[in-house]
Amino acid sequence: MKRISGGVTAAKGFKAYGVHCGLKKAKLDLAVVISEVPAAAAGVFTTNLVQAAPIKITKEHLALGGTARAVVINSANANACTGSQGILDAKAMAGAVAEHLNCSPEEVLVSSTGVIGVPLPMDRIMAGITKLMPNLSREGSSRAAEAIMTTDTFPKEYAVEFELGGKTVRIGGMAKGSGMIHPNMATMLAFITTDIRIEGSLLQQALKEAADRSFNMISVDGDTSTNDMVVILANGQAEAREIKDEGPDYELFCRALNEVTEELAKLIAKDGEGASKFVEIHVKGAPNQSAARTVARSIASSNLVKAAVFGEDANWGRILCAAGYSGAVFDPDKISVFLGQLKVVENGTGTAFDEAKAAGILSSDEIVITVDLGAGDEEAKAWTCDLTYDYVKINASYRS
Repeated sequence: MKRISGGVTAAKGFKAYGVHCGLKKAKLDLAVVISEVPAAAAGVFTTNLVQAAPIKITKEHLALGGTARAVVINSANANACTGSQGILDAKAMAGAVAEHLNCSPEEVLVSSTGVIGVPLPMDRIMAGITKLMPNLSREGSSRAAEAIMTTDTFPKEYAVEFELGGKTVRIGGMAKGSGMIHPNMATMLAFITTDIRIEGSLLQQALKEAADRSFNMISVDGDTSTNDMVVILANGQAEAREIKDEGPDYELFCRALNEVTEELAKLIAKDGEGASKFVEIHVKGAPNQSAARTVARSIASSNLVKAAVFGEDANWGRILCAAGYSGAVFDPDKISVFLGQLKVVENGTGTAFDEAKAAGILSSDEIVITVDLGAGDEEAKAWTCDLTYDYVKINASYRS
């Protein structure tokens, strides 16, 4: 597996671009990603009962045939809680891109992110699509990744290539996310492309499993958005043999997809609103995978743990507390906790650790907290960030 540049256009047969259409004051705010040929498509979506118009339309389009030619994404406006007009506007965005591609509107997926409850300024978006489409290119990935950002401080891209049946194949993607991040189906926006050919149900299965291991294992603030989605397009342009079953080729594809989604997920956690530290929660010694994930997610989601990390306070009691209320079953008298390599809890009881050394570990930009449940061989990782004063400042005036 080799990391490469190119992001969402790294795979053969994909183009992208981003423009400023006036949704933001000056920054890029509209992006399109296209496949030159029809691609198998799959998606996972927010579990929030309040779902934005683009979520509803994209689900409908995927259900019609499981193929797509393009994704159109706008930032700065979520097109959520906008009634029947929001549905019409999402359909209009798909229709406008489809007209340029000479394809069916149902082959275009739609995504939006930003402020909830504000109607889309469709005149600006339609003009933006007209401006954008002639500029689609293999070099347009970075502009597209920038255009989908909201409170993100940097664009998020990742791509890999590997050999499959004697052919070089690629998987790449871009994501956005900084706030309203919590493990509950998708937790942000991500768009992934690959030039592999794969049967549709296997693509959906692989994406769901990858999301569970990555995007569902990050938390910034405990909020699940109305607009979360992860979409993958597979166009087969690498001309490698088709993946039709859960054999070695499928397993190799899943490993590559997991790397892409995990790295994108980590970038989101690192860019948490106001964050100054990136934290990996490594739970091991669990009786099963479910317990490992449950405990890791609980600790990663704890505002008290995140605040202690910000304050560089080795308050290990908060870690045990979050593990205990997670819902997973384990013996509290067997649990051990490490900050980096420093053991602070053994058999459920605090050790006589060096507080200054612990504070030094917590002063790092990247921190690993390891929790050993002492109950088995399964393990899982979750990713989060510290909770800072700046998080409150950012979200106290989000609409302005």
